[in-house]
Parts: sequence; structure tokens; C-alpha cells
Amino acid sequence: MKRLILCATLLAATMTASAQNDYTGTWAAAAEWTGPADSPRMTLSGNTLREIVQVSIGGKVLQLQLSNEFSKEPVDIKSVYVADALDSCDINKKSAVQLTFGKSRSVTIEPGKTVMSDDFAYNLKPRQRLAITICYGASMPTNVTSHRGSRTTSYIAVGEVAAKKKFVSAEKLDHWYNIAQLNVKTDGQVKAVAVLGNSITDGRGSTTNLQNRWPDQMAAHLDCGVLNLGIGGNCVVRGGLSEPALKRFDRDILGQKNVDRLIIFQGTNDIGTSHHAEKTANELIDAYKTLIKRAHDAGIKKVYGATITAFKGNGWYTPFHETARQVVNEWIRTSGEFDGVIDFDQLTRDPSDREKLKKEYSEDWLHLNPEGYRVMGEFAAEKLK
Repeated sequence: MKRLILCATLLAATMTASAQNDYTGTWAAAAEWTGPADSPRMTLSGNTLREIVQVSIGGKVLQLQLSNEFSKEPVDIKSVYVADALDSCDINKKSAVQLTFGKSRSVTIEPGKTVMSDDFAYNLKPRQRLAITICYGASMPTNVTSHRGSRTTSYIAVGEVAAKKKFVSAEKLDHWYNIAQLNVKTDGQVKAVAVLGNSITDGRGSTTNLQNRWPDQMAAHLDCGVLNLGIGGNCVVRGGLSEPALKRFDRDILGQKNVDRLIIFQGTNDIGTSHHAEKTANELIDAYKTLIKRAHDAGIKKVYGATITAFKGNGWYTPFHETARQVVNEWIRTSGEFDGVIDFDQLTRDPSDREKLKKEYSEDWLHLNPEGYRVMGEFAAEKLK
């Protein structure tokens, strides 16, 4: 009898693991707390929000995760539908598909929670732009869970706008609200690569609505899911904007579907804002070791370390900060702790001044521009192939 119970338990666990691997992430965004500066001028309560994302891989069956993780009040949602995005806030109405949550069109997301939609059929093409439209109910948090650096325009219309109705934008803003993951059914055959980063990964310096961040450029050369979990101003150890990487890692990286590779490209904010550069360098190295172990323990096969790009010419540059950057980069290159190295520093620095970015790649000597991101994306894709 004990053997039968054990076999049944093992079978159930195997089936559960198999079901979890049926889906692979095609798009994701790191959730954040929303302050007044990043909140809509008009309320979302009783109104309709249309958000645009660009996916990486396609599929025929999808699921969408919504997040209320950083809010203290519930979110009431009347309905959610997706459709092929056209220009501005327009959609291909014939492609619209209504989502359900537990077989109901409406759903309430409790404070600190997420919800996943039921599976839904949709002809999602690789690299296409998808419009996600949320019709909100009466209850909305003061601080809506968001992702500040969408680099993509979202649109708010007055009242509830059904898929077949004309959407008239009353407010435009470059943030995402409540959307967290979009996954496609792949039966585990197609994997995803997740990217942990800060504003350089989040796309500061890229072109709004053109989807030319470096992970976007990388995705154009890979046949796998690419999940950008960068947050502007984010640190690895402490401080910065939003939760540091050590704290958000389980949710933002390990919480993604079917990730088998991870790129860690983060640390410039820790160094640049530090008053004790040598101490910060050592803390970063210890943090990388911790994140590598957590990723491997969770089943991520390869963890790549990306070297920290140069920032001479930017306001926070000092010789002490530069020394810390060099120490950390040398460890990334030579320690053997990472399964692979993506040397963005060597790729993007000025050959005549290794402490500075190439002038054609940056306008502020910290973030890259679209040309710099193109080069980075193509370089990273080659390393992952």
C-alpha cells in the first residue's frame, strides 16, 4: 500500500511539473510600485486601458498574467481582451479574443496577488505587436502595480470600450499597468531566456514604440522566448528604485515560464551611487554568486554574466567607481562562476579610452542609444546560439 501511495505521489508530481513546462514566456515585465509621478491623471476606475507589447515567440494557445502585487487595495476588472495592434491605439477588431478567469469574464485581483487567465486560443505570430485591453470596474488601488519604463505608449478611454467599439484615447502615457506575463503553449520544446537588468536593459535611450531595446534586438535573432526583466534605476544589493535584484529575483526571474538561460547584466547603479566603491564591488560579487546558485537550484541550466559598460563622462564617474567596475568585470570574465560571459564592456567601449563608451553609441555616456542597443543585441544573440 505504501509503495502504491508513493508511486501515485511521484506520478502526480511528475504530471504537475510537466503541466508547468507546457508554457513558455513570450513577454514579461517586472512589476513595480507606482508613485504619483507615474500614475494616470485620469482614474482607471470605470474606464478602459489599452496597452501594447511586442512578443518574442508565437503560439496558438496563450495565457496572460495580471498583477496587483504592489497595491494595498483590490483591482476590479470587468473584462480583458487581446487583439493584433495596428497604429496608435487602433486594433484589428476581427482578431479580438475575450479572456476569462475561472470561466468568468470579470475578476478581482486581491492586494499582493496575481491572477492567470484561462487558456485561450489565439494566432500569435513571432515578434508581433499585441494590444491588451483592460476594462476596469469600480475598485482601483491608489497605487496601481505598474512597470514604469514601458518605452511603449498606453491609452486610456472613458468608460467600458468593447472590442468592436471605437476606442477614443483620452490620455496617453508611457507606462504599463497590471500586465505581467504572456505565455504561449509549447509543450516544453521551446525555452526562454530571461534578462535581469537595470535601465540599460529596460531601454533608457531607445526609441518609444519602436521596440529597439537590446533584448528586443537579441530576440530578432533567436528562436526562443526573450523576457526583459530590467527596471530603470534598479540595484542588485540595496537602494535604487524598486526592489533590488536580490529581493525581486524569485518573482521576476524564477517566476517565469520555462526559462533555461539567464543573463545577469546589472551593477552599474550599485557602483555609481556607492560611497564605498571597494565594499560595493565585493558585495556585488557575493550577490552574483548567490543569484547564480539560486538560478541553478531552480533548474536554469546556464547563467551568463554580462560585464558592466563604461560610464566615464557621466555625472557619477570617479576613479574610485571606475576601479570598482574594473574589479567586478574582471571577476565576471575570469572567475568561472558564470556558465558564459557576454562582454558588453569590451564591445561598446572606446578603443582609445577603455573607461568610456564609443561616442556613436551614447548621448549621456551611461545609457546606450538605438545603434548601441542594436550592436549589443546582435552580440548577445551570437553568444547564446
